[in-house]
Amino acid sequence: MEAAILILALLFVAFVVLGVYVTVKVVGAAKRGVERTVTQARRTVEDTTLRAKSVGQPGVAGQLAQLRLSLRTSMRATQDALHARLAEDESLKESLALFERLSAHGRELDDELRRLEREPDKRTMAARMPGLRERTERITHSADSLRWAALDRARQFADDDLASLSEQIEMESGALRDWSTKGPTNGESVSWGDLSDNPAPAQSKPSPSPSPERSARTRPEPPAQAPQAIGAAEPPVTYPWQKSPRPETTS
Repeated sequence: MEAAILILALLFVAFVVLGVYVTVKVVGAAKRGVERTVTQARRTVEDTTLRAKSVGQPGVAGQLAQLRLSLRTSMRATQDALHARLAEDESLKESLALFERLSAHGRELDDELRRLEREPDKRTMAARMPGLRERTERITHSADSLRWAALDRARQFADDDLASLSEQIEMESGALRDWSTKGPTNGESVSWGDLSDNPAPAQSKPSPSPSPERSARTRPEPPAQAPQAIGAAEPPVTYPWQKSPRPETTS
């Protein structure tokens, strides 16, 4: 009895622990989904705001917004391209590690550009714009170089695979067009190339005609027939599918 109670208590504790674990996992997944959605929405709002500032605000403020938008667009596109092809090409791990180091410089530059948007001294901002533009171009150029290298590598792999596939198809097509001109042997199927619409009949060699003496000697004699009475009726011909006649009853 005590053993049964102990087993039931252990099962209850196991179910409770399993329920807590599943609950934590579900809550964590939901929290990550909400955070991902909030981050995506915030990113969309920031990008829309930067586009509006780069077009609607003249001067240094518009230039800063344009630099931030260019930096964020290039870095995000490179990150998506590398992560999308990492599962297919393991050699991109090193490229991704280099991009992470580049991302640190990109985030630092983006924070600096964000702070300068609230800088009241426009003259100082204008003086620093050439250096900020140069840094932005260097980072975006490096990011674009990584992204285009990954895209070119993927396209090269696809071209090589397509070339190999085309070569195999050409070889198979040539093998299919290689009609056999030999007749089929035992155990071989008839080739479509051996068939024609009007096949010519096979001509056999004429056999030599037998001599008259040999013909007379080898001619079979007709079988002897029993003499028949004059005027006798010929027996009726019966066929196997005919029914036998029924005997007549005398009653």
